[in-house]
Amino acid sequence: MAKTAVLFACTECGYSTGRWLGRCPSCENFGTLVEETGVPLAAKAPRVQRPVLRLVEVKANESDRIPTGVPELDRVLGGGLVPASLVLVGGEPGIGKSTLLLSALRAISEDRRSLLVSGEESAAQIKLRAERLGGAGKVEILTETELEVVCETLERERPEVCVIDSVQTLYSAALGSAPGSVAQVREAASRLLRVAKESGVAVVLVGHVTKDGAVAGPRVLEHLVDCVLQFEGDRYREHRILRATKNRYGSTNELGVFEMTSAGLIGVPDPSALFGHSEPGEIGAAVACTLEGSRPILLEVQALVSRSELAMPRRVGTGVDPKRLAMIVAVLSRHARIPLGQADVFVNVAGGVRIDEPGADLAIALAIASAARGVPVRPRLAAFAEIGLTGRLRAATQAERRIEECAKLGLERVLVSHGTVKAKGRLELVEAAKLANALASGLEPRRGEPDELL
Repeated sequence: MAKTAVLFACTECGYSTGRWLGRCPSCENFGTLVEETGVPLAAKAPRVQRPVLRLVEVKANESDRIPTGVPELDRVLGGGLVPASLVLVGGEPGIGKSTLLLSALRAISEDRRSLLVSGEESAAQIKLRAERLGGAGKVEILTETELEVVCETLERERPEVCVIDSVQTLYSAALGSAPGSVAQVREAASRLLRVAKESGVAVVLVGHVTKDGAVAGPRVLEHLVDCVLQFEGDRYREHRILRATKNRYGSTNELGVFEMTSAGLIGVPDPSALFGHSEPGEIGAAVACTLEGSRPILLEVQALVSRSELAMPRRVGTGVDPKRLAMIVAVLSRHARIPLGQADVFVNVAGGVRIDEPGADLAIALAIASAARGVPVRPRLAAFAEIGLTGRLRAATQAERRIEECAKLGLERVLVSHGTVKAKGRLELVEAAKLANALASGLEPRRGEPDELL
């Protein structure tokens, strides 16, 4: 009788070892290693000899991508689904993962064969949701949680696109662990990857997320798949953000914006008009022109500065990197003479969008300085530039596209770093070499008594 392998796997990161440990050596969490019984060691699949090809002989065509019928989803994927690829979609419960993929399957089923494998809902429940979204189309459905049955169905039916909702519900009878465990998720992803590559099926996996917002399951799950899409936003709000954290067939900088309506998730083709609106004369608000992949977006940055009652003032950022925020606050204190050492600073990006690029530094600094001094930013002004530790401004990439986006939204002036390429148009470019000069040009002059808040 073949010997059965007994492993202890971490439920947080997927690290496995042959003996139990109190703390995981990989993620250093306590009490996360659980016992899992694997398949017999002697059970090995027969080896198949495959020919070796030269890379120049391989034929690849971008036109082979499968359009999903959802333009915002196609943008994030890089033009559509690639045949024989494995895509992982993660997000908080109720944010709209199943709704978006059902709408995509309905559009795909008009021209191609599509299959929905559901392990969480019955066929009747999915039918009711499809009717609320406008119809089920020609989508085929399979309600099954056994991994072997799902793989056999894909190899036999060979649909062009298959959505599995969700990967945590699949289980293999060869493993002794429960569905959703590290071993089960790893085995399901590995088997589905092999079936996708051999059968040419584009497989989309729906994954659960942890309390920290990361995709649940072992870290190897994200390494196996070709593309990882992450849904962001508050499920109690109407707007959702879809971005790619990994994409072997496209850029990871693209951004998709959706609006939740009674008819499902609707793409927002012009997010600048939605997120870039600011009230004139409002203190602590500035408009940033950021670049997400190939799309420039105008976003409103809001800041609140108040006297701190704590020994260590707080630096809280929603939608911005906290470390970047702390650096901007330090530069404002040192080079712009704004006393923030005894003040709490809160920064928020309107609409629930997250800013990652350094080109939004100047707009964040403008909003903080406006809140600290009690004066508004000049009306109909946007800003983009990177701030250095010396207080010098650096030019942001693709300035011409950003300026064109500002002109399209009806802005009158743009605050940029010195030496930015001037684009054609009626916009007034306000150049500044130092942060202090930019604040003097971007903020309204102070009137009356100085602000005594700080």
